Amino acid sequence: MTQQFYVSPEQLMKDRADFARKGISRGRSVVVMSCRDGIALVAQNASPSLHKLGEIYDRIAFAAVGKYNEFESLRQAGVRYADVRGYSYAREDVTARGLASVYAQSLGAVFTAESKPFEVELVVAEVGRSQEADHLYRLTFDGSIADEAGFVVMGGAADAVVGGLRDTWSADVGLADGVRAAARALAGAATGTAGDGDRSGTPALDPSVLEVAFLERDPDTLRGSHRAFRRIGGPELEIVLQGGQEN
Repeated sequence: MTQQFYVSPEQLMKDRADFARKGISRGRSVVVMSCRDGIALVAQNASPSLHKLGEIYDRIAFAAVGKYNEFESLRQAGVRYADVRGYSYAREDVTARGLASVYAQSLGAVFTAESKPFEVELVVAEVGRSQEADHLYRLTFDGSIADEAGFVVMGGAADAVVGGLRDTWSADVGLADGVRAAARALAGAATGTAGDGDRSGTPALDPSVLEVAFLERDPDTLRGSHRAFRRIGGPELEIVLQGGQEN
């Protein structure tokens, strides 16, 4: 009779956590920041179709790093949850907090019960009518959830990007200025210069390797729509990165 090896629960959880962290550390960084006019989402992503940023509902967005197939399945599940809840009750009943709680339960169940945890880290962002009402919920592979303030950075170079943003971000920054600051911090992390004093000379990343989106605070006035999410790309992104007039 073959005797099974015993592995303590503590060691099993540690091994799963180490496995998930290694997978996430290979992902390129994502920045989500609360700004004066909304929430800016900036990701290093060379693919034009495999998005790391997405819309969940009217004023809610999703950002992720890690394995694409795993976080894309979570994004789709979040869209279905939001649609069903908004249809069954009211659109105002769909909140980032409720969605983040559902994600936390799913991630926690996979981490404890399945043989392999999800190699993902997520941010669920909801733009409020005022900056004080913005919500940034960060979720990790084990189902842990945190309500962050200001900005969130995920991915392998997160520490370096945070260092690059620490002295450039403020609550009064506009969306376009926030994108430029995030792009400079991402570029600095890629070249190893993030956090080195004056960042004015740090070049921004090429627009072709950036994925950018806005959650605009007042889309009704700006575009006549209740949907706050808008992707920024092509010539518009080039103008934003070059310091052109903010929309």
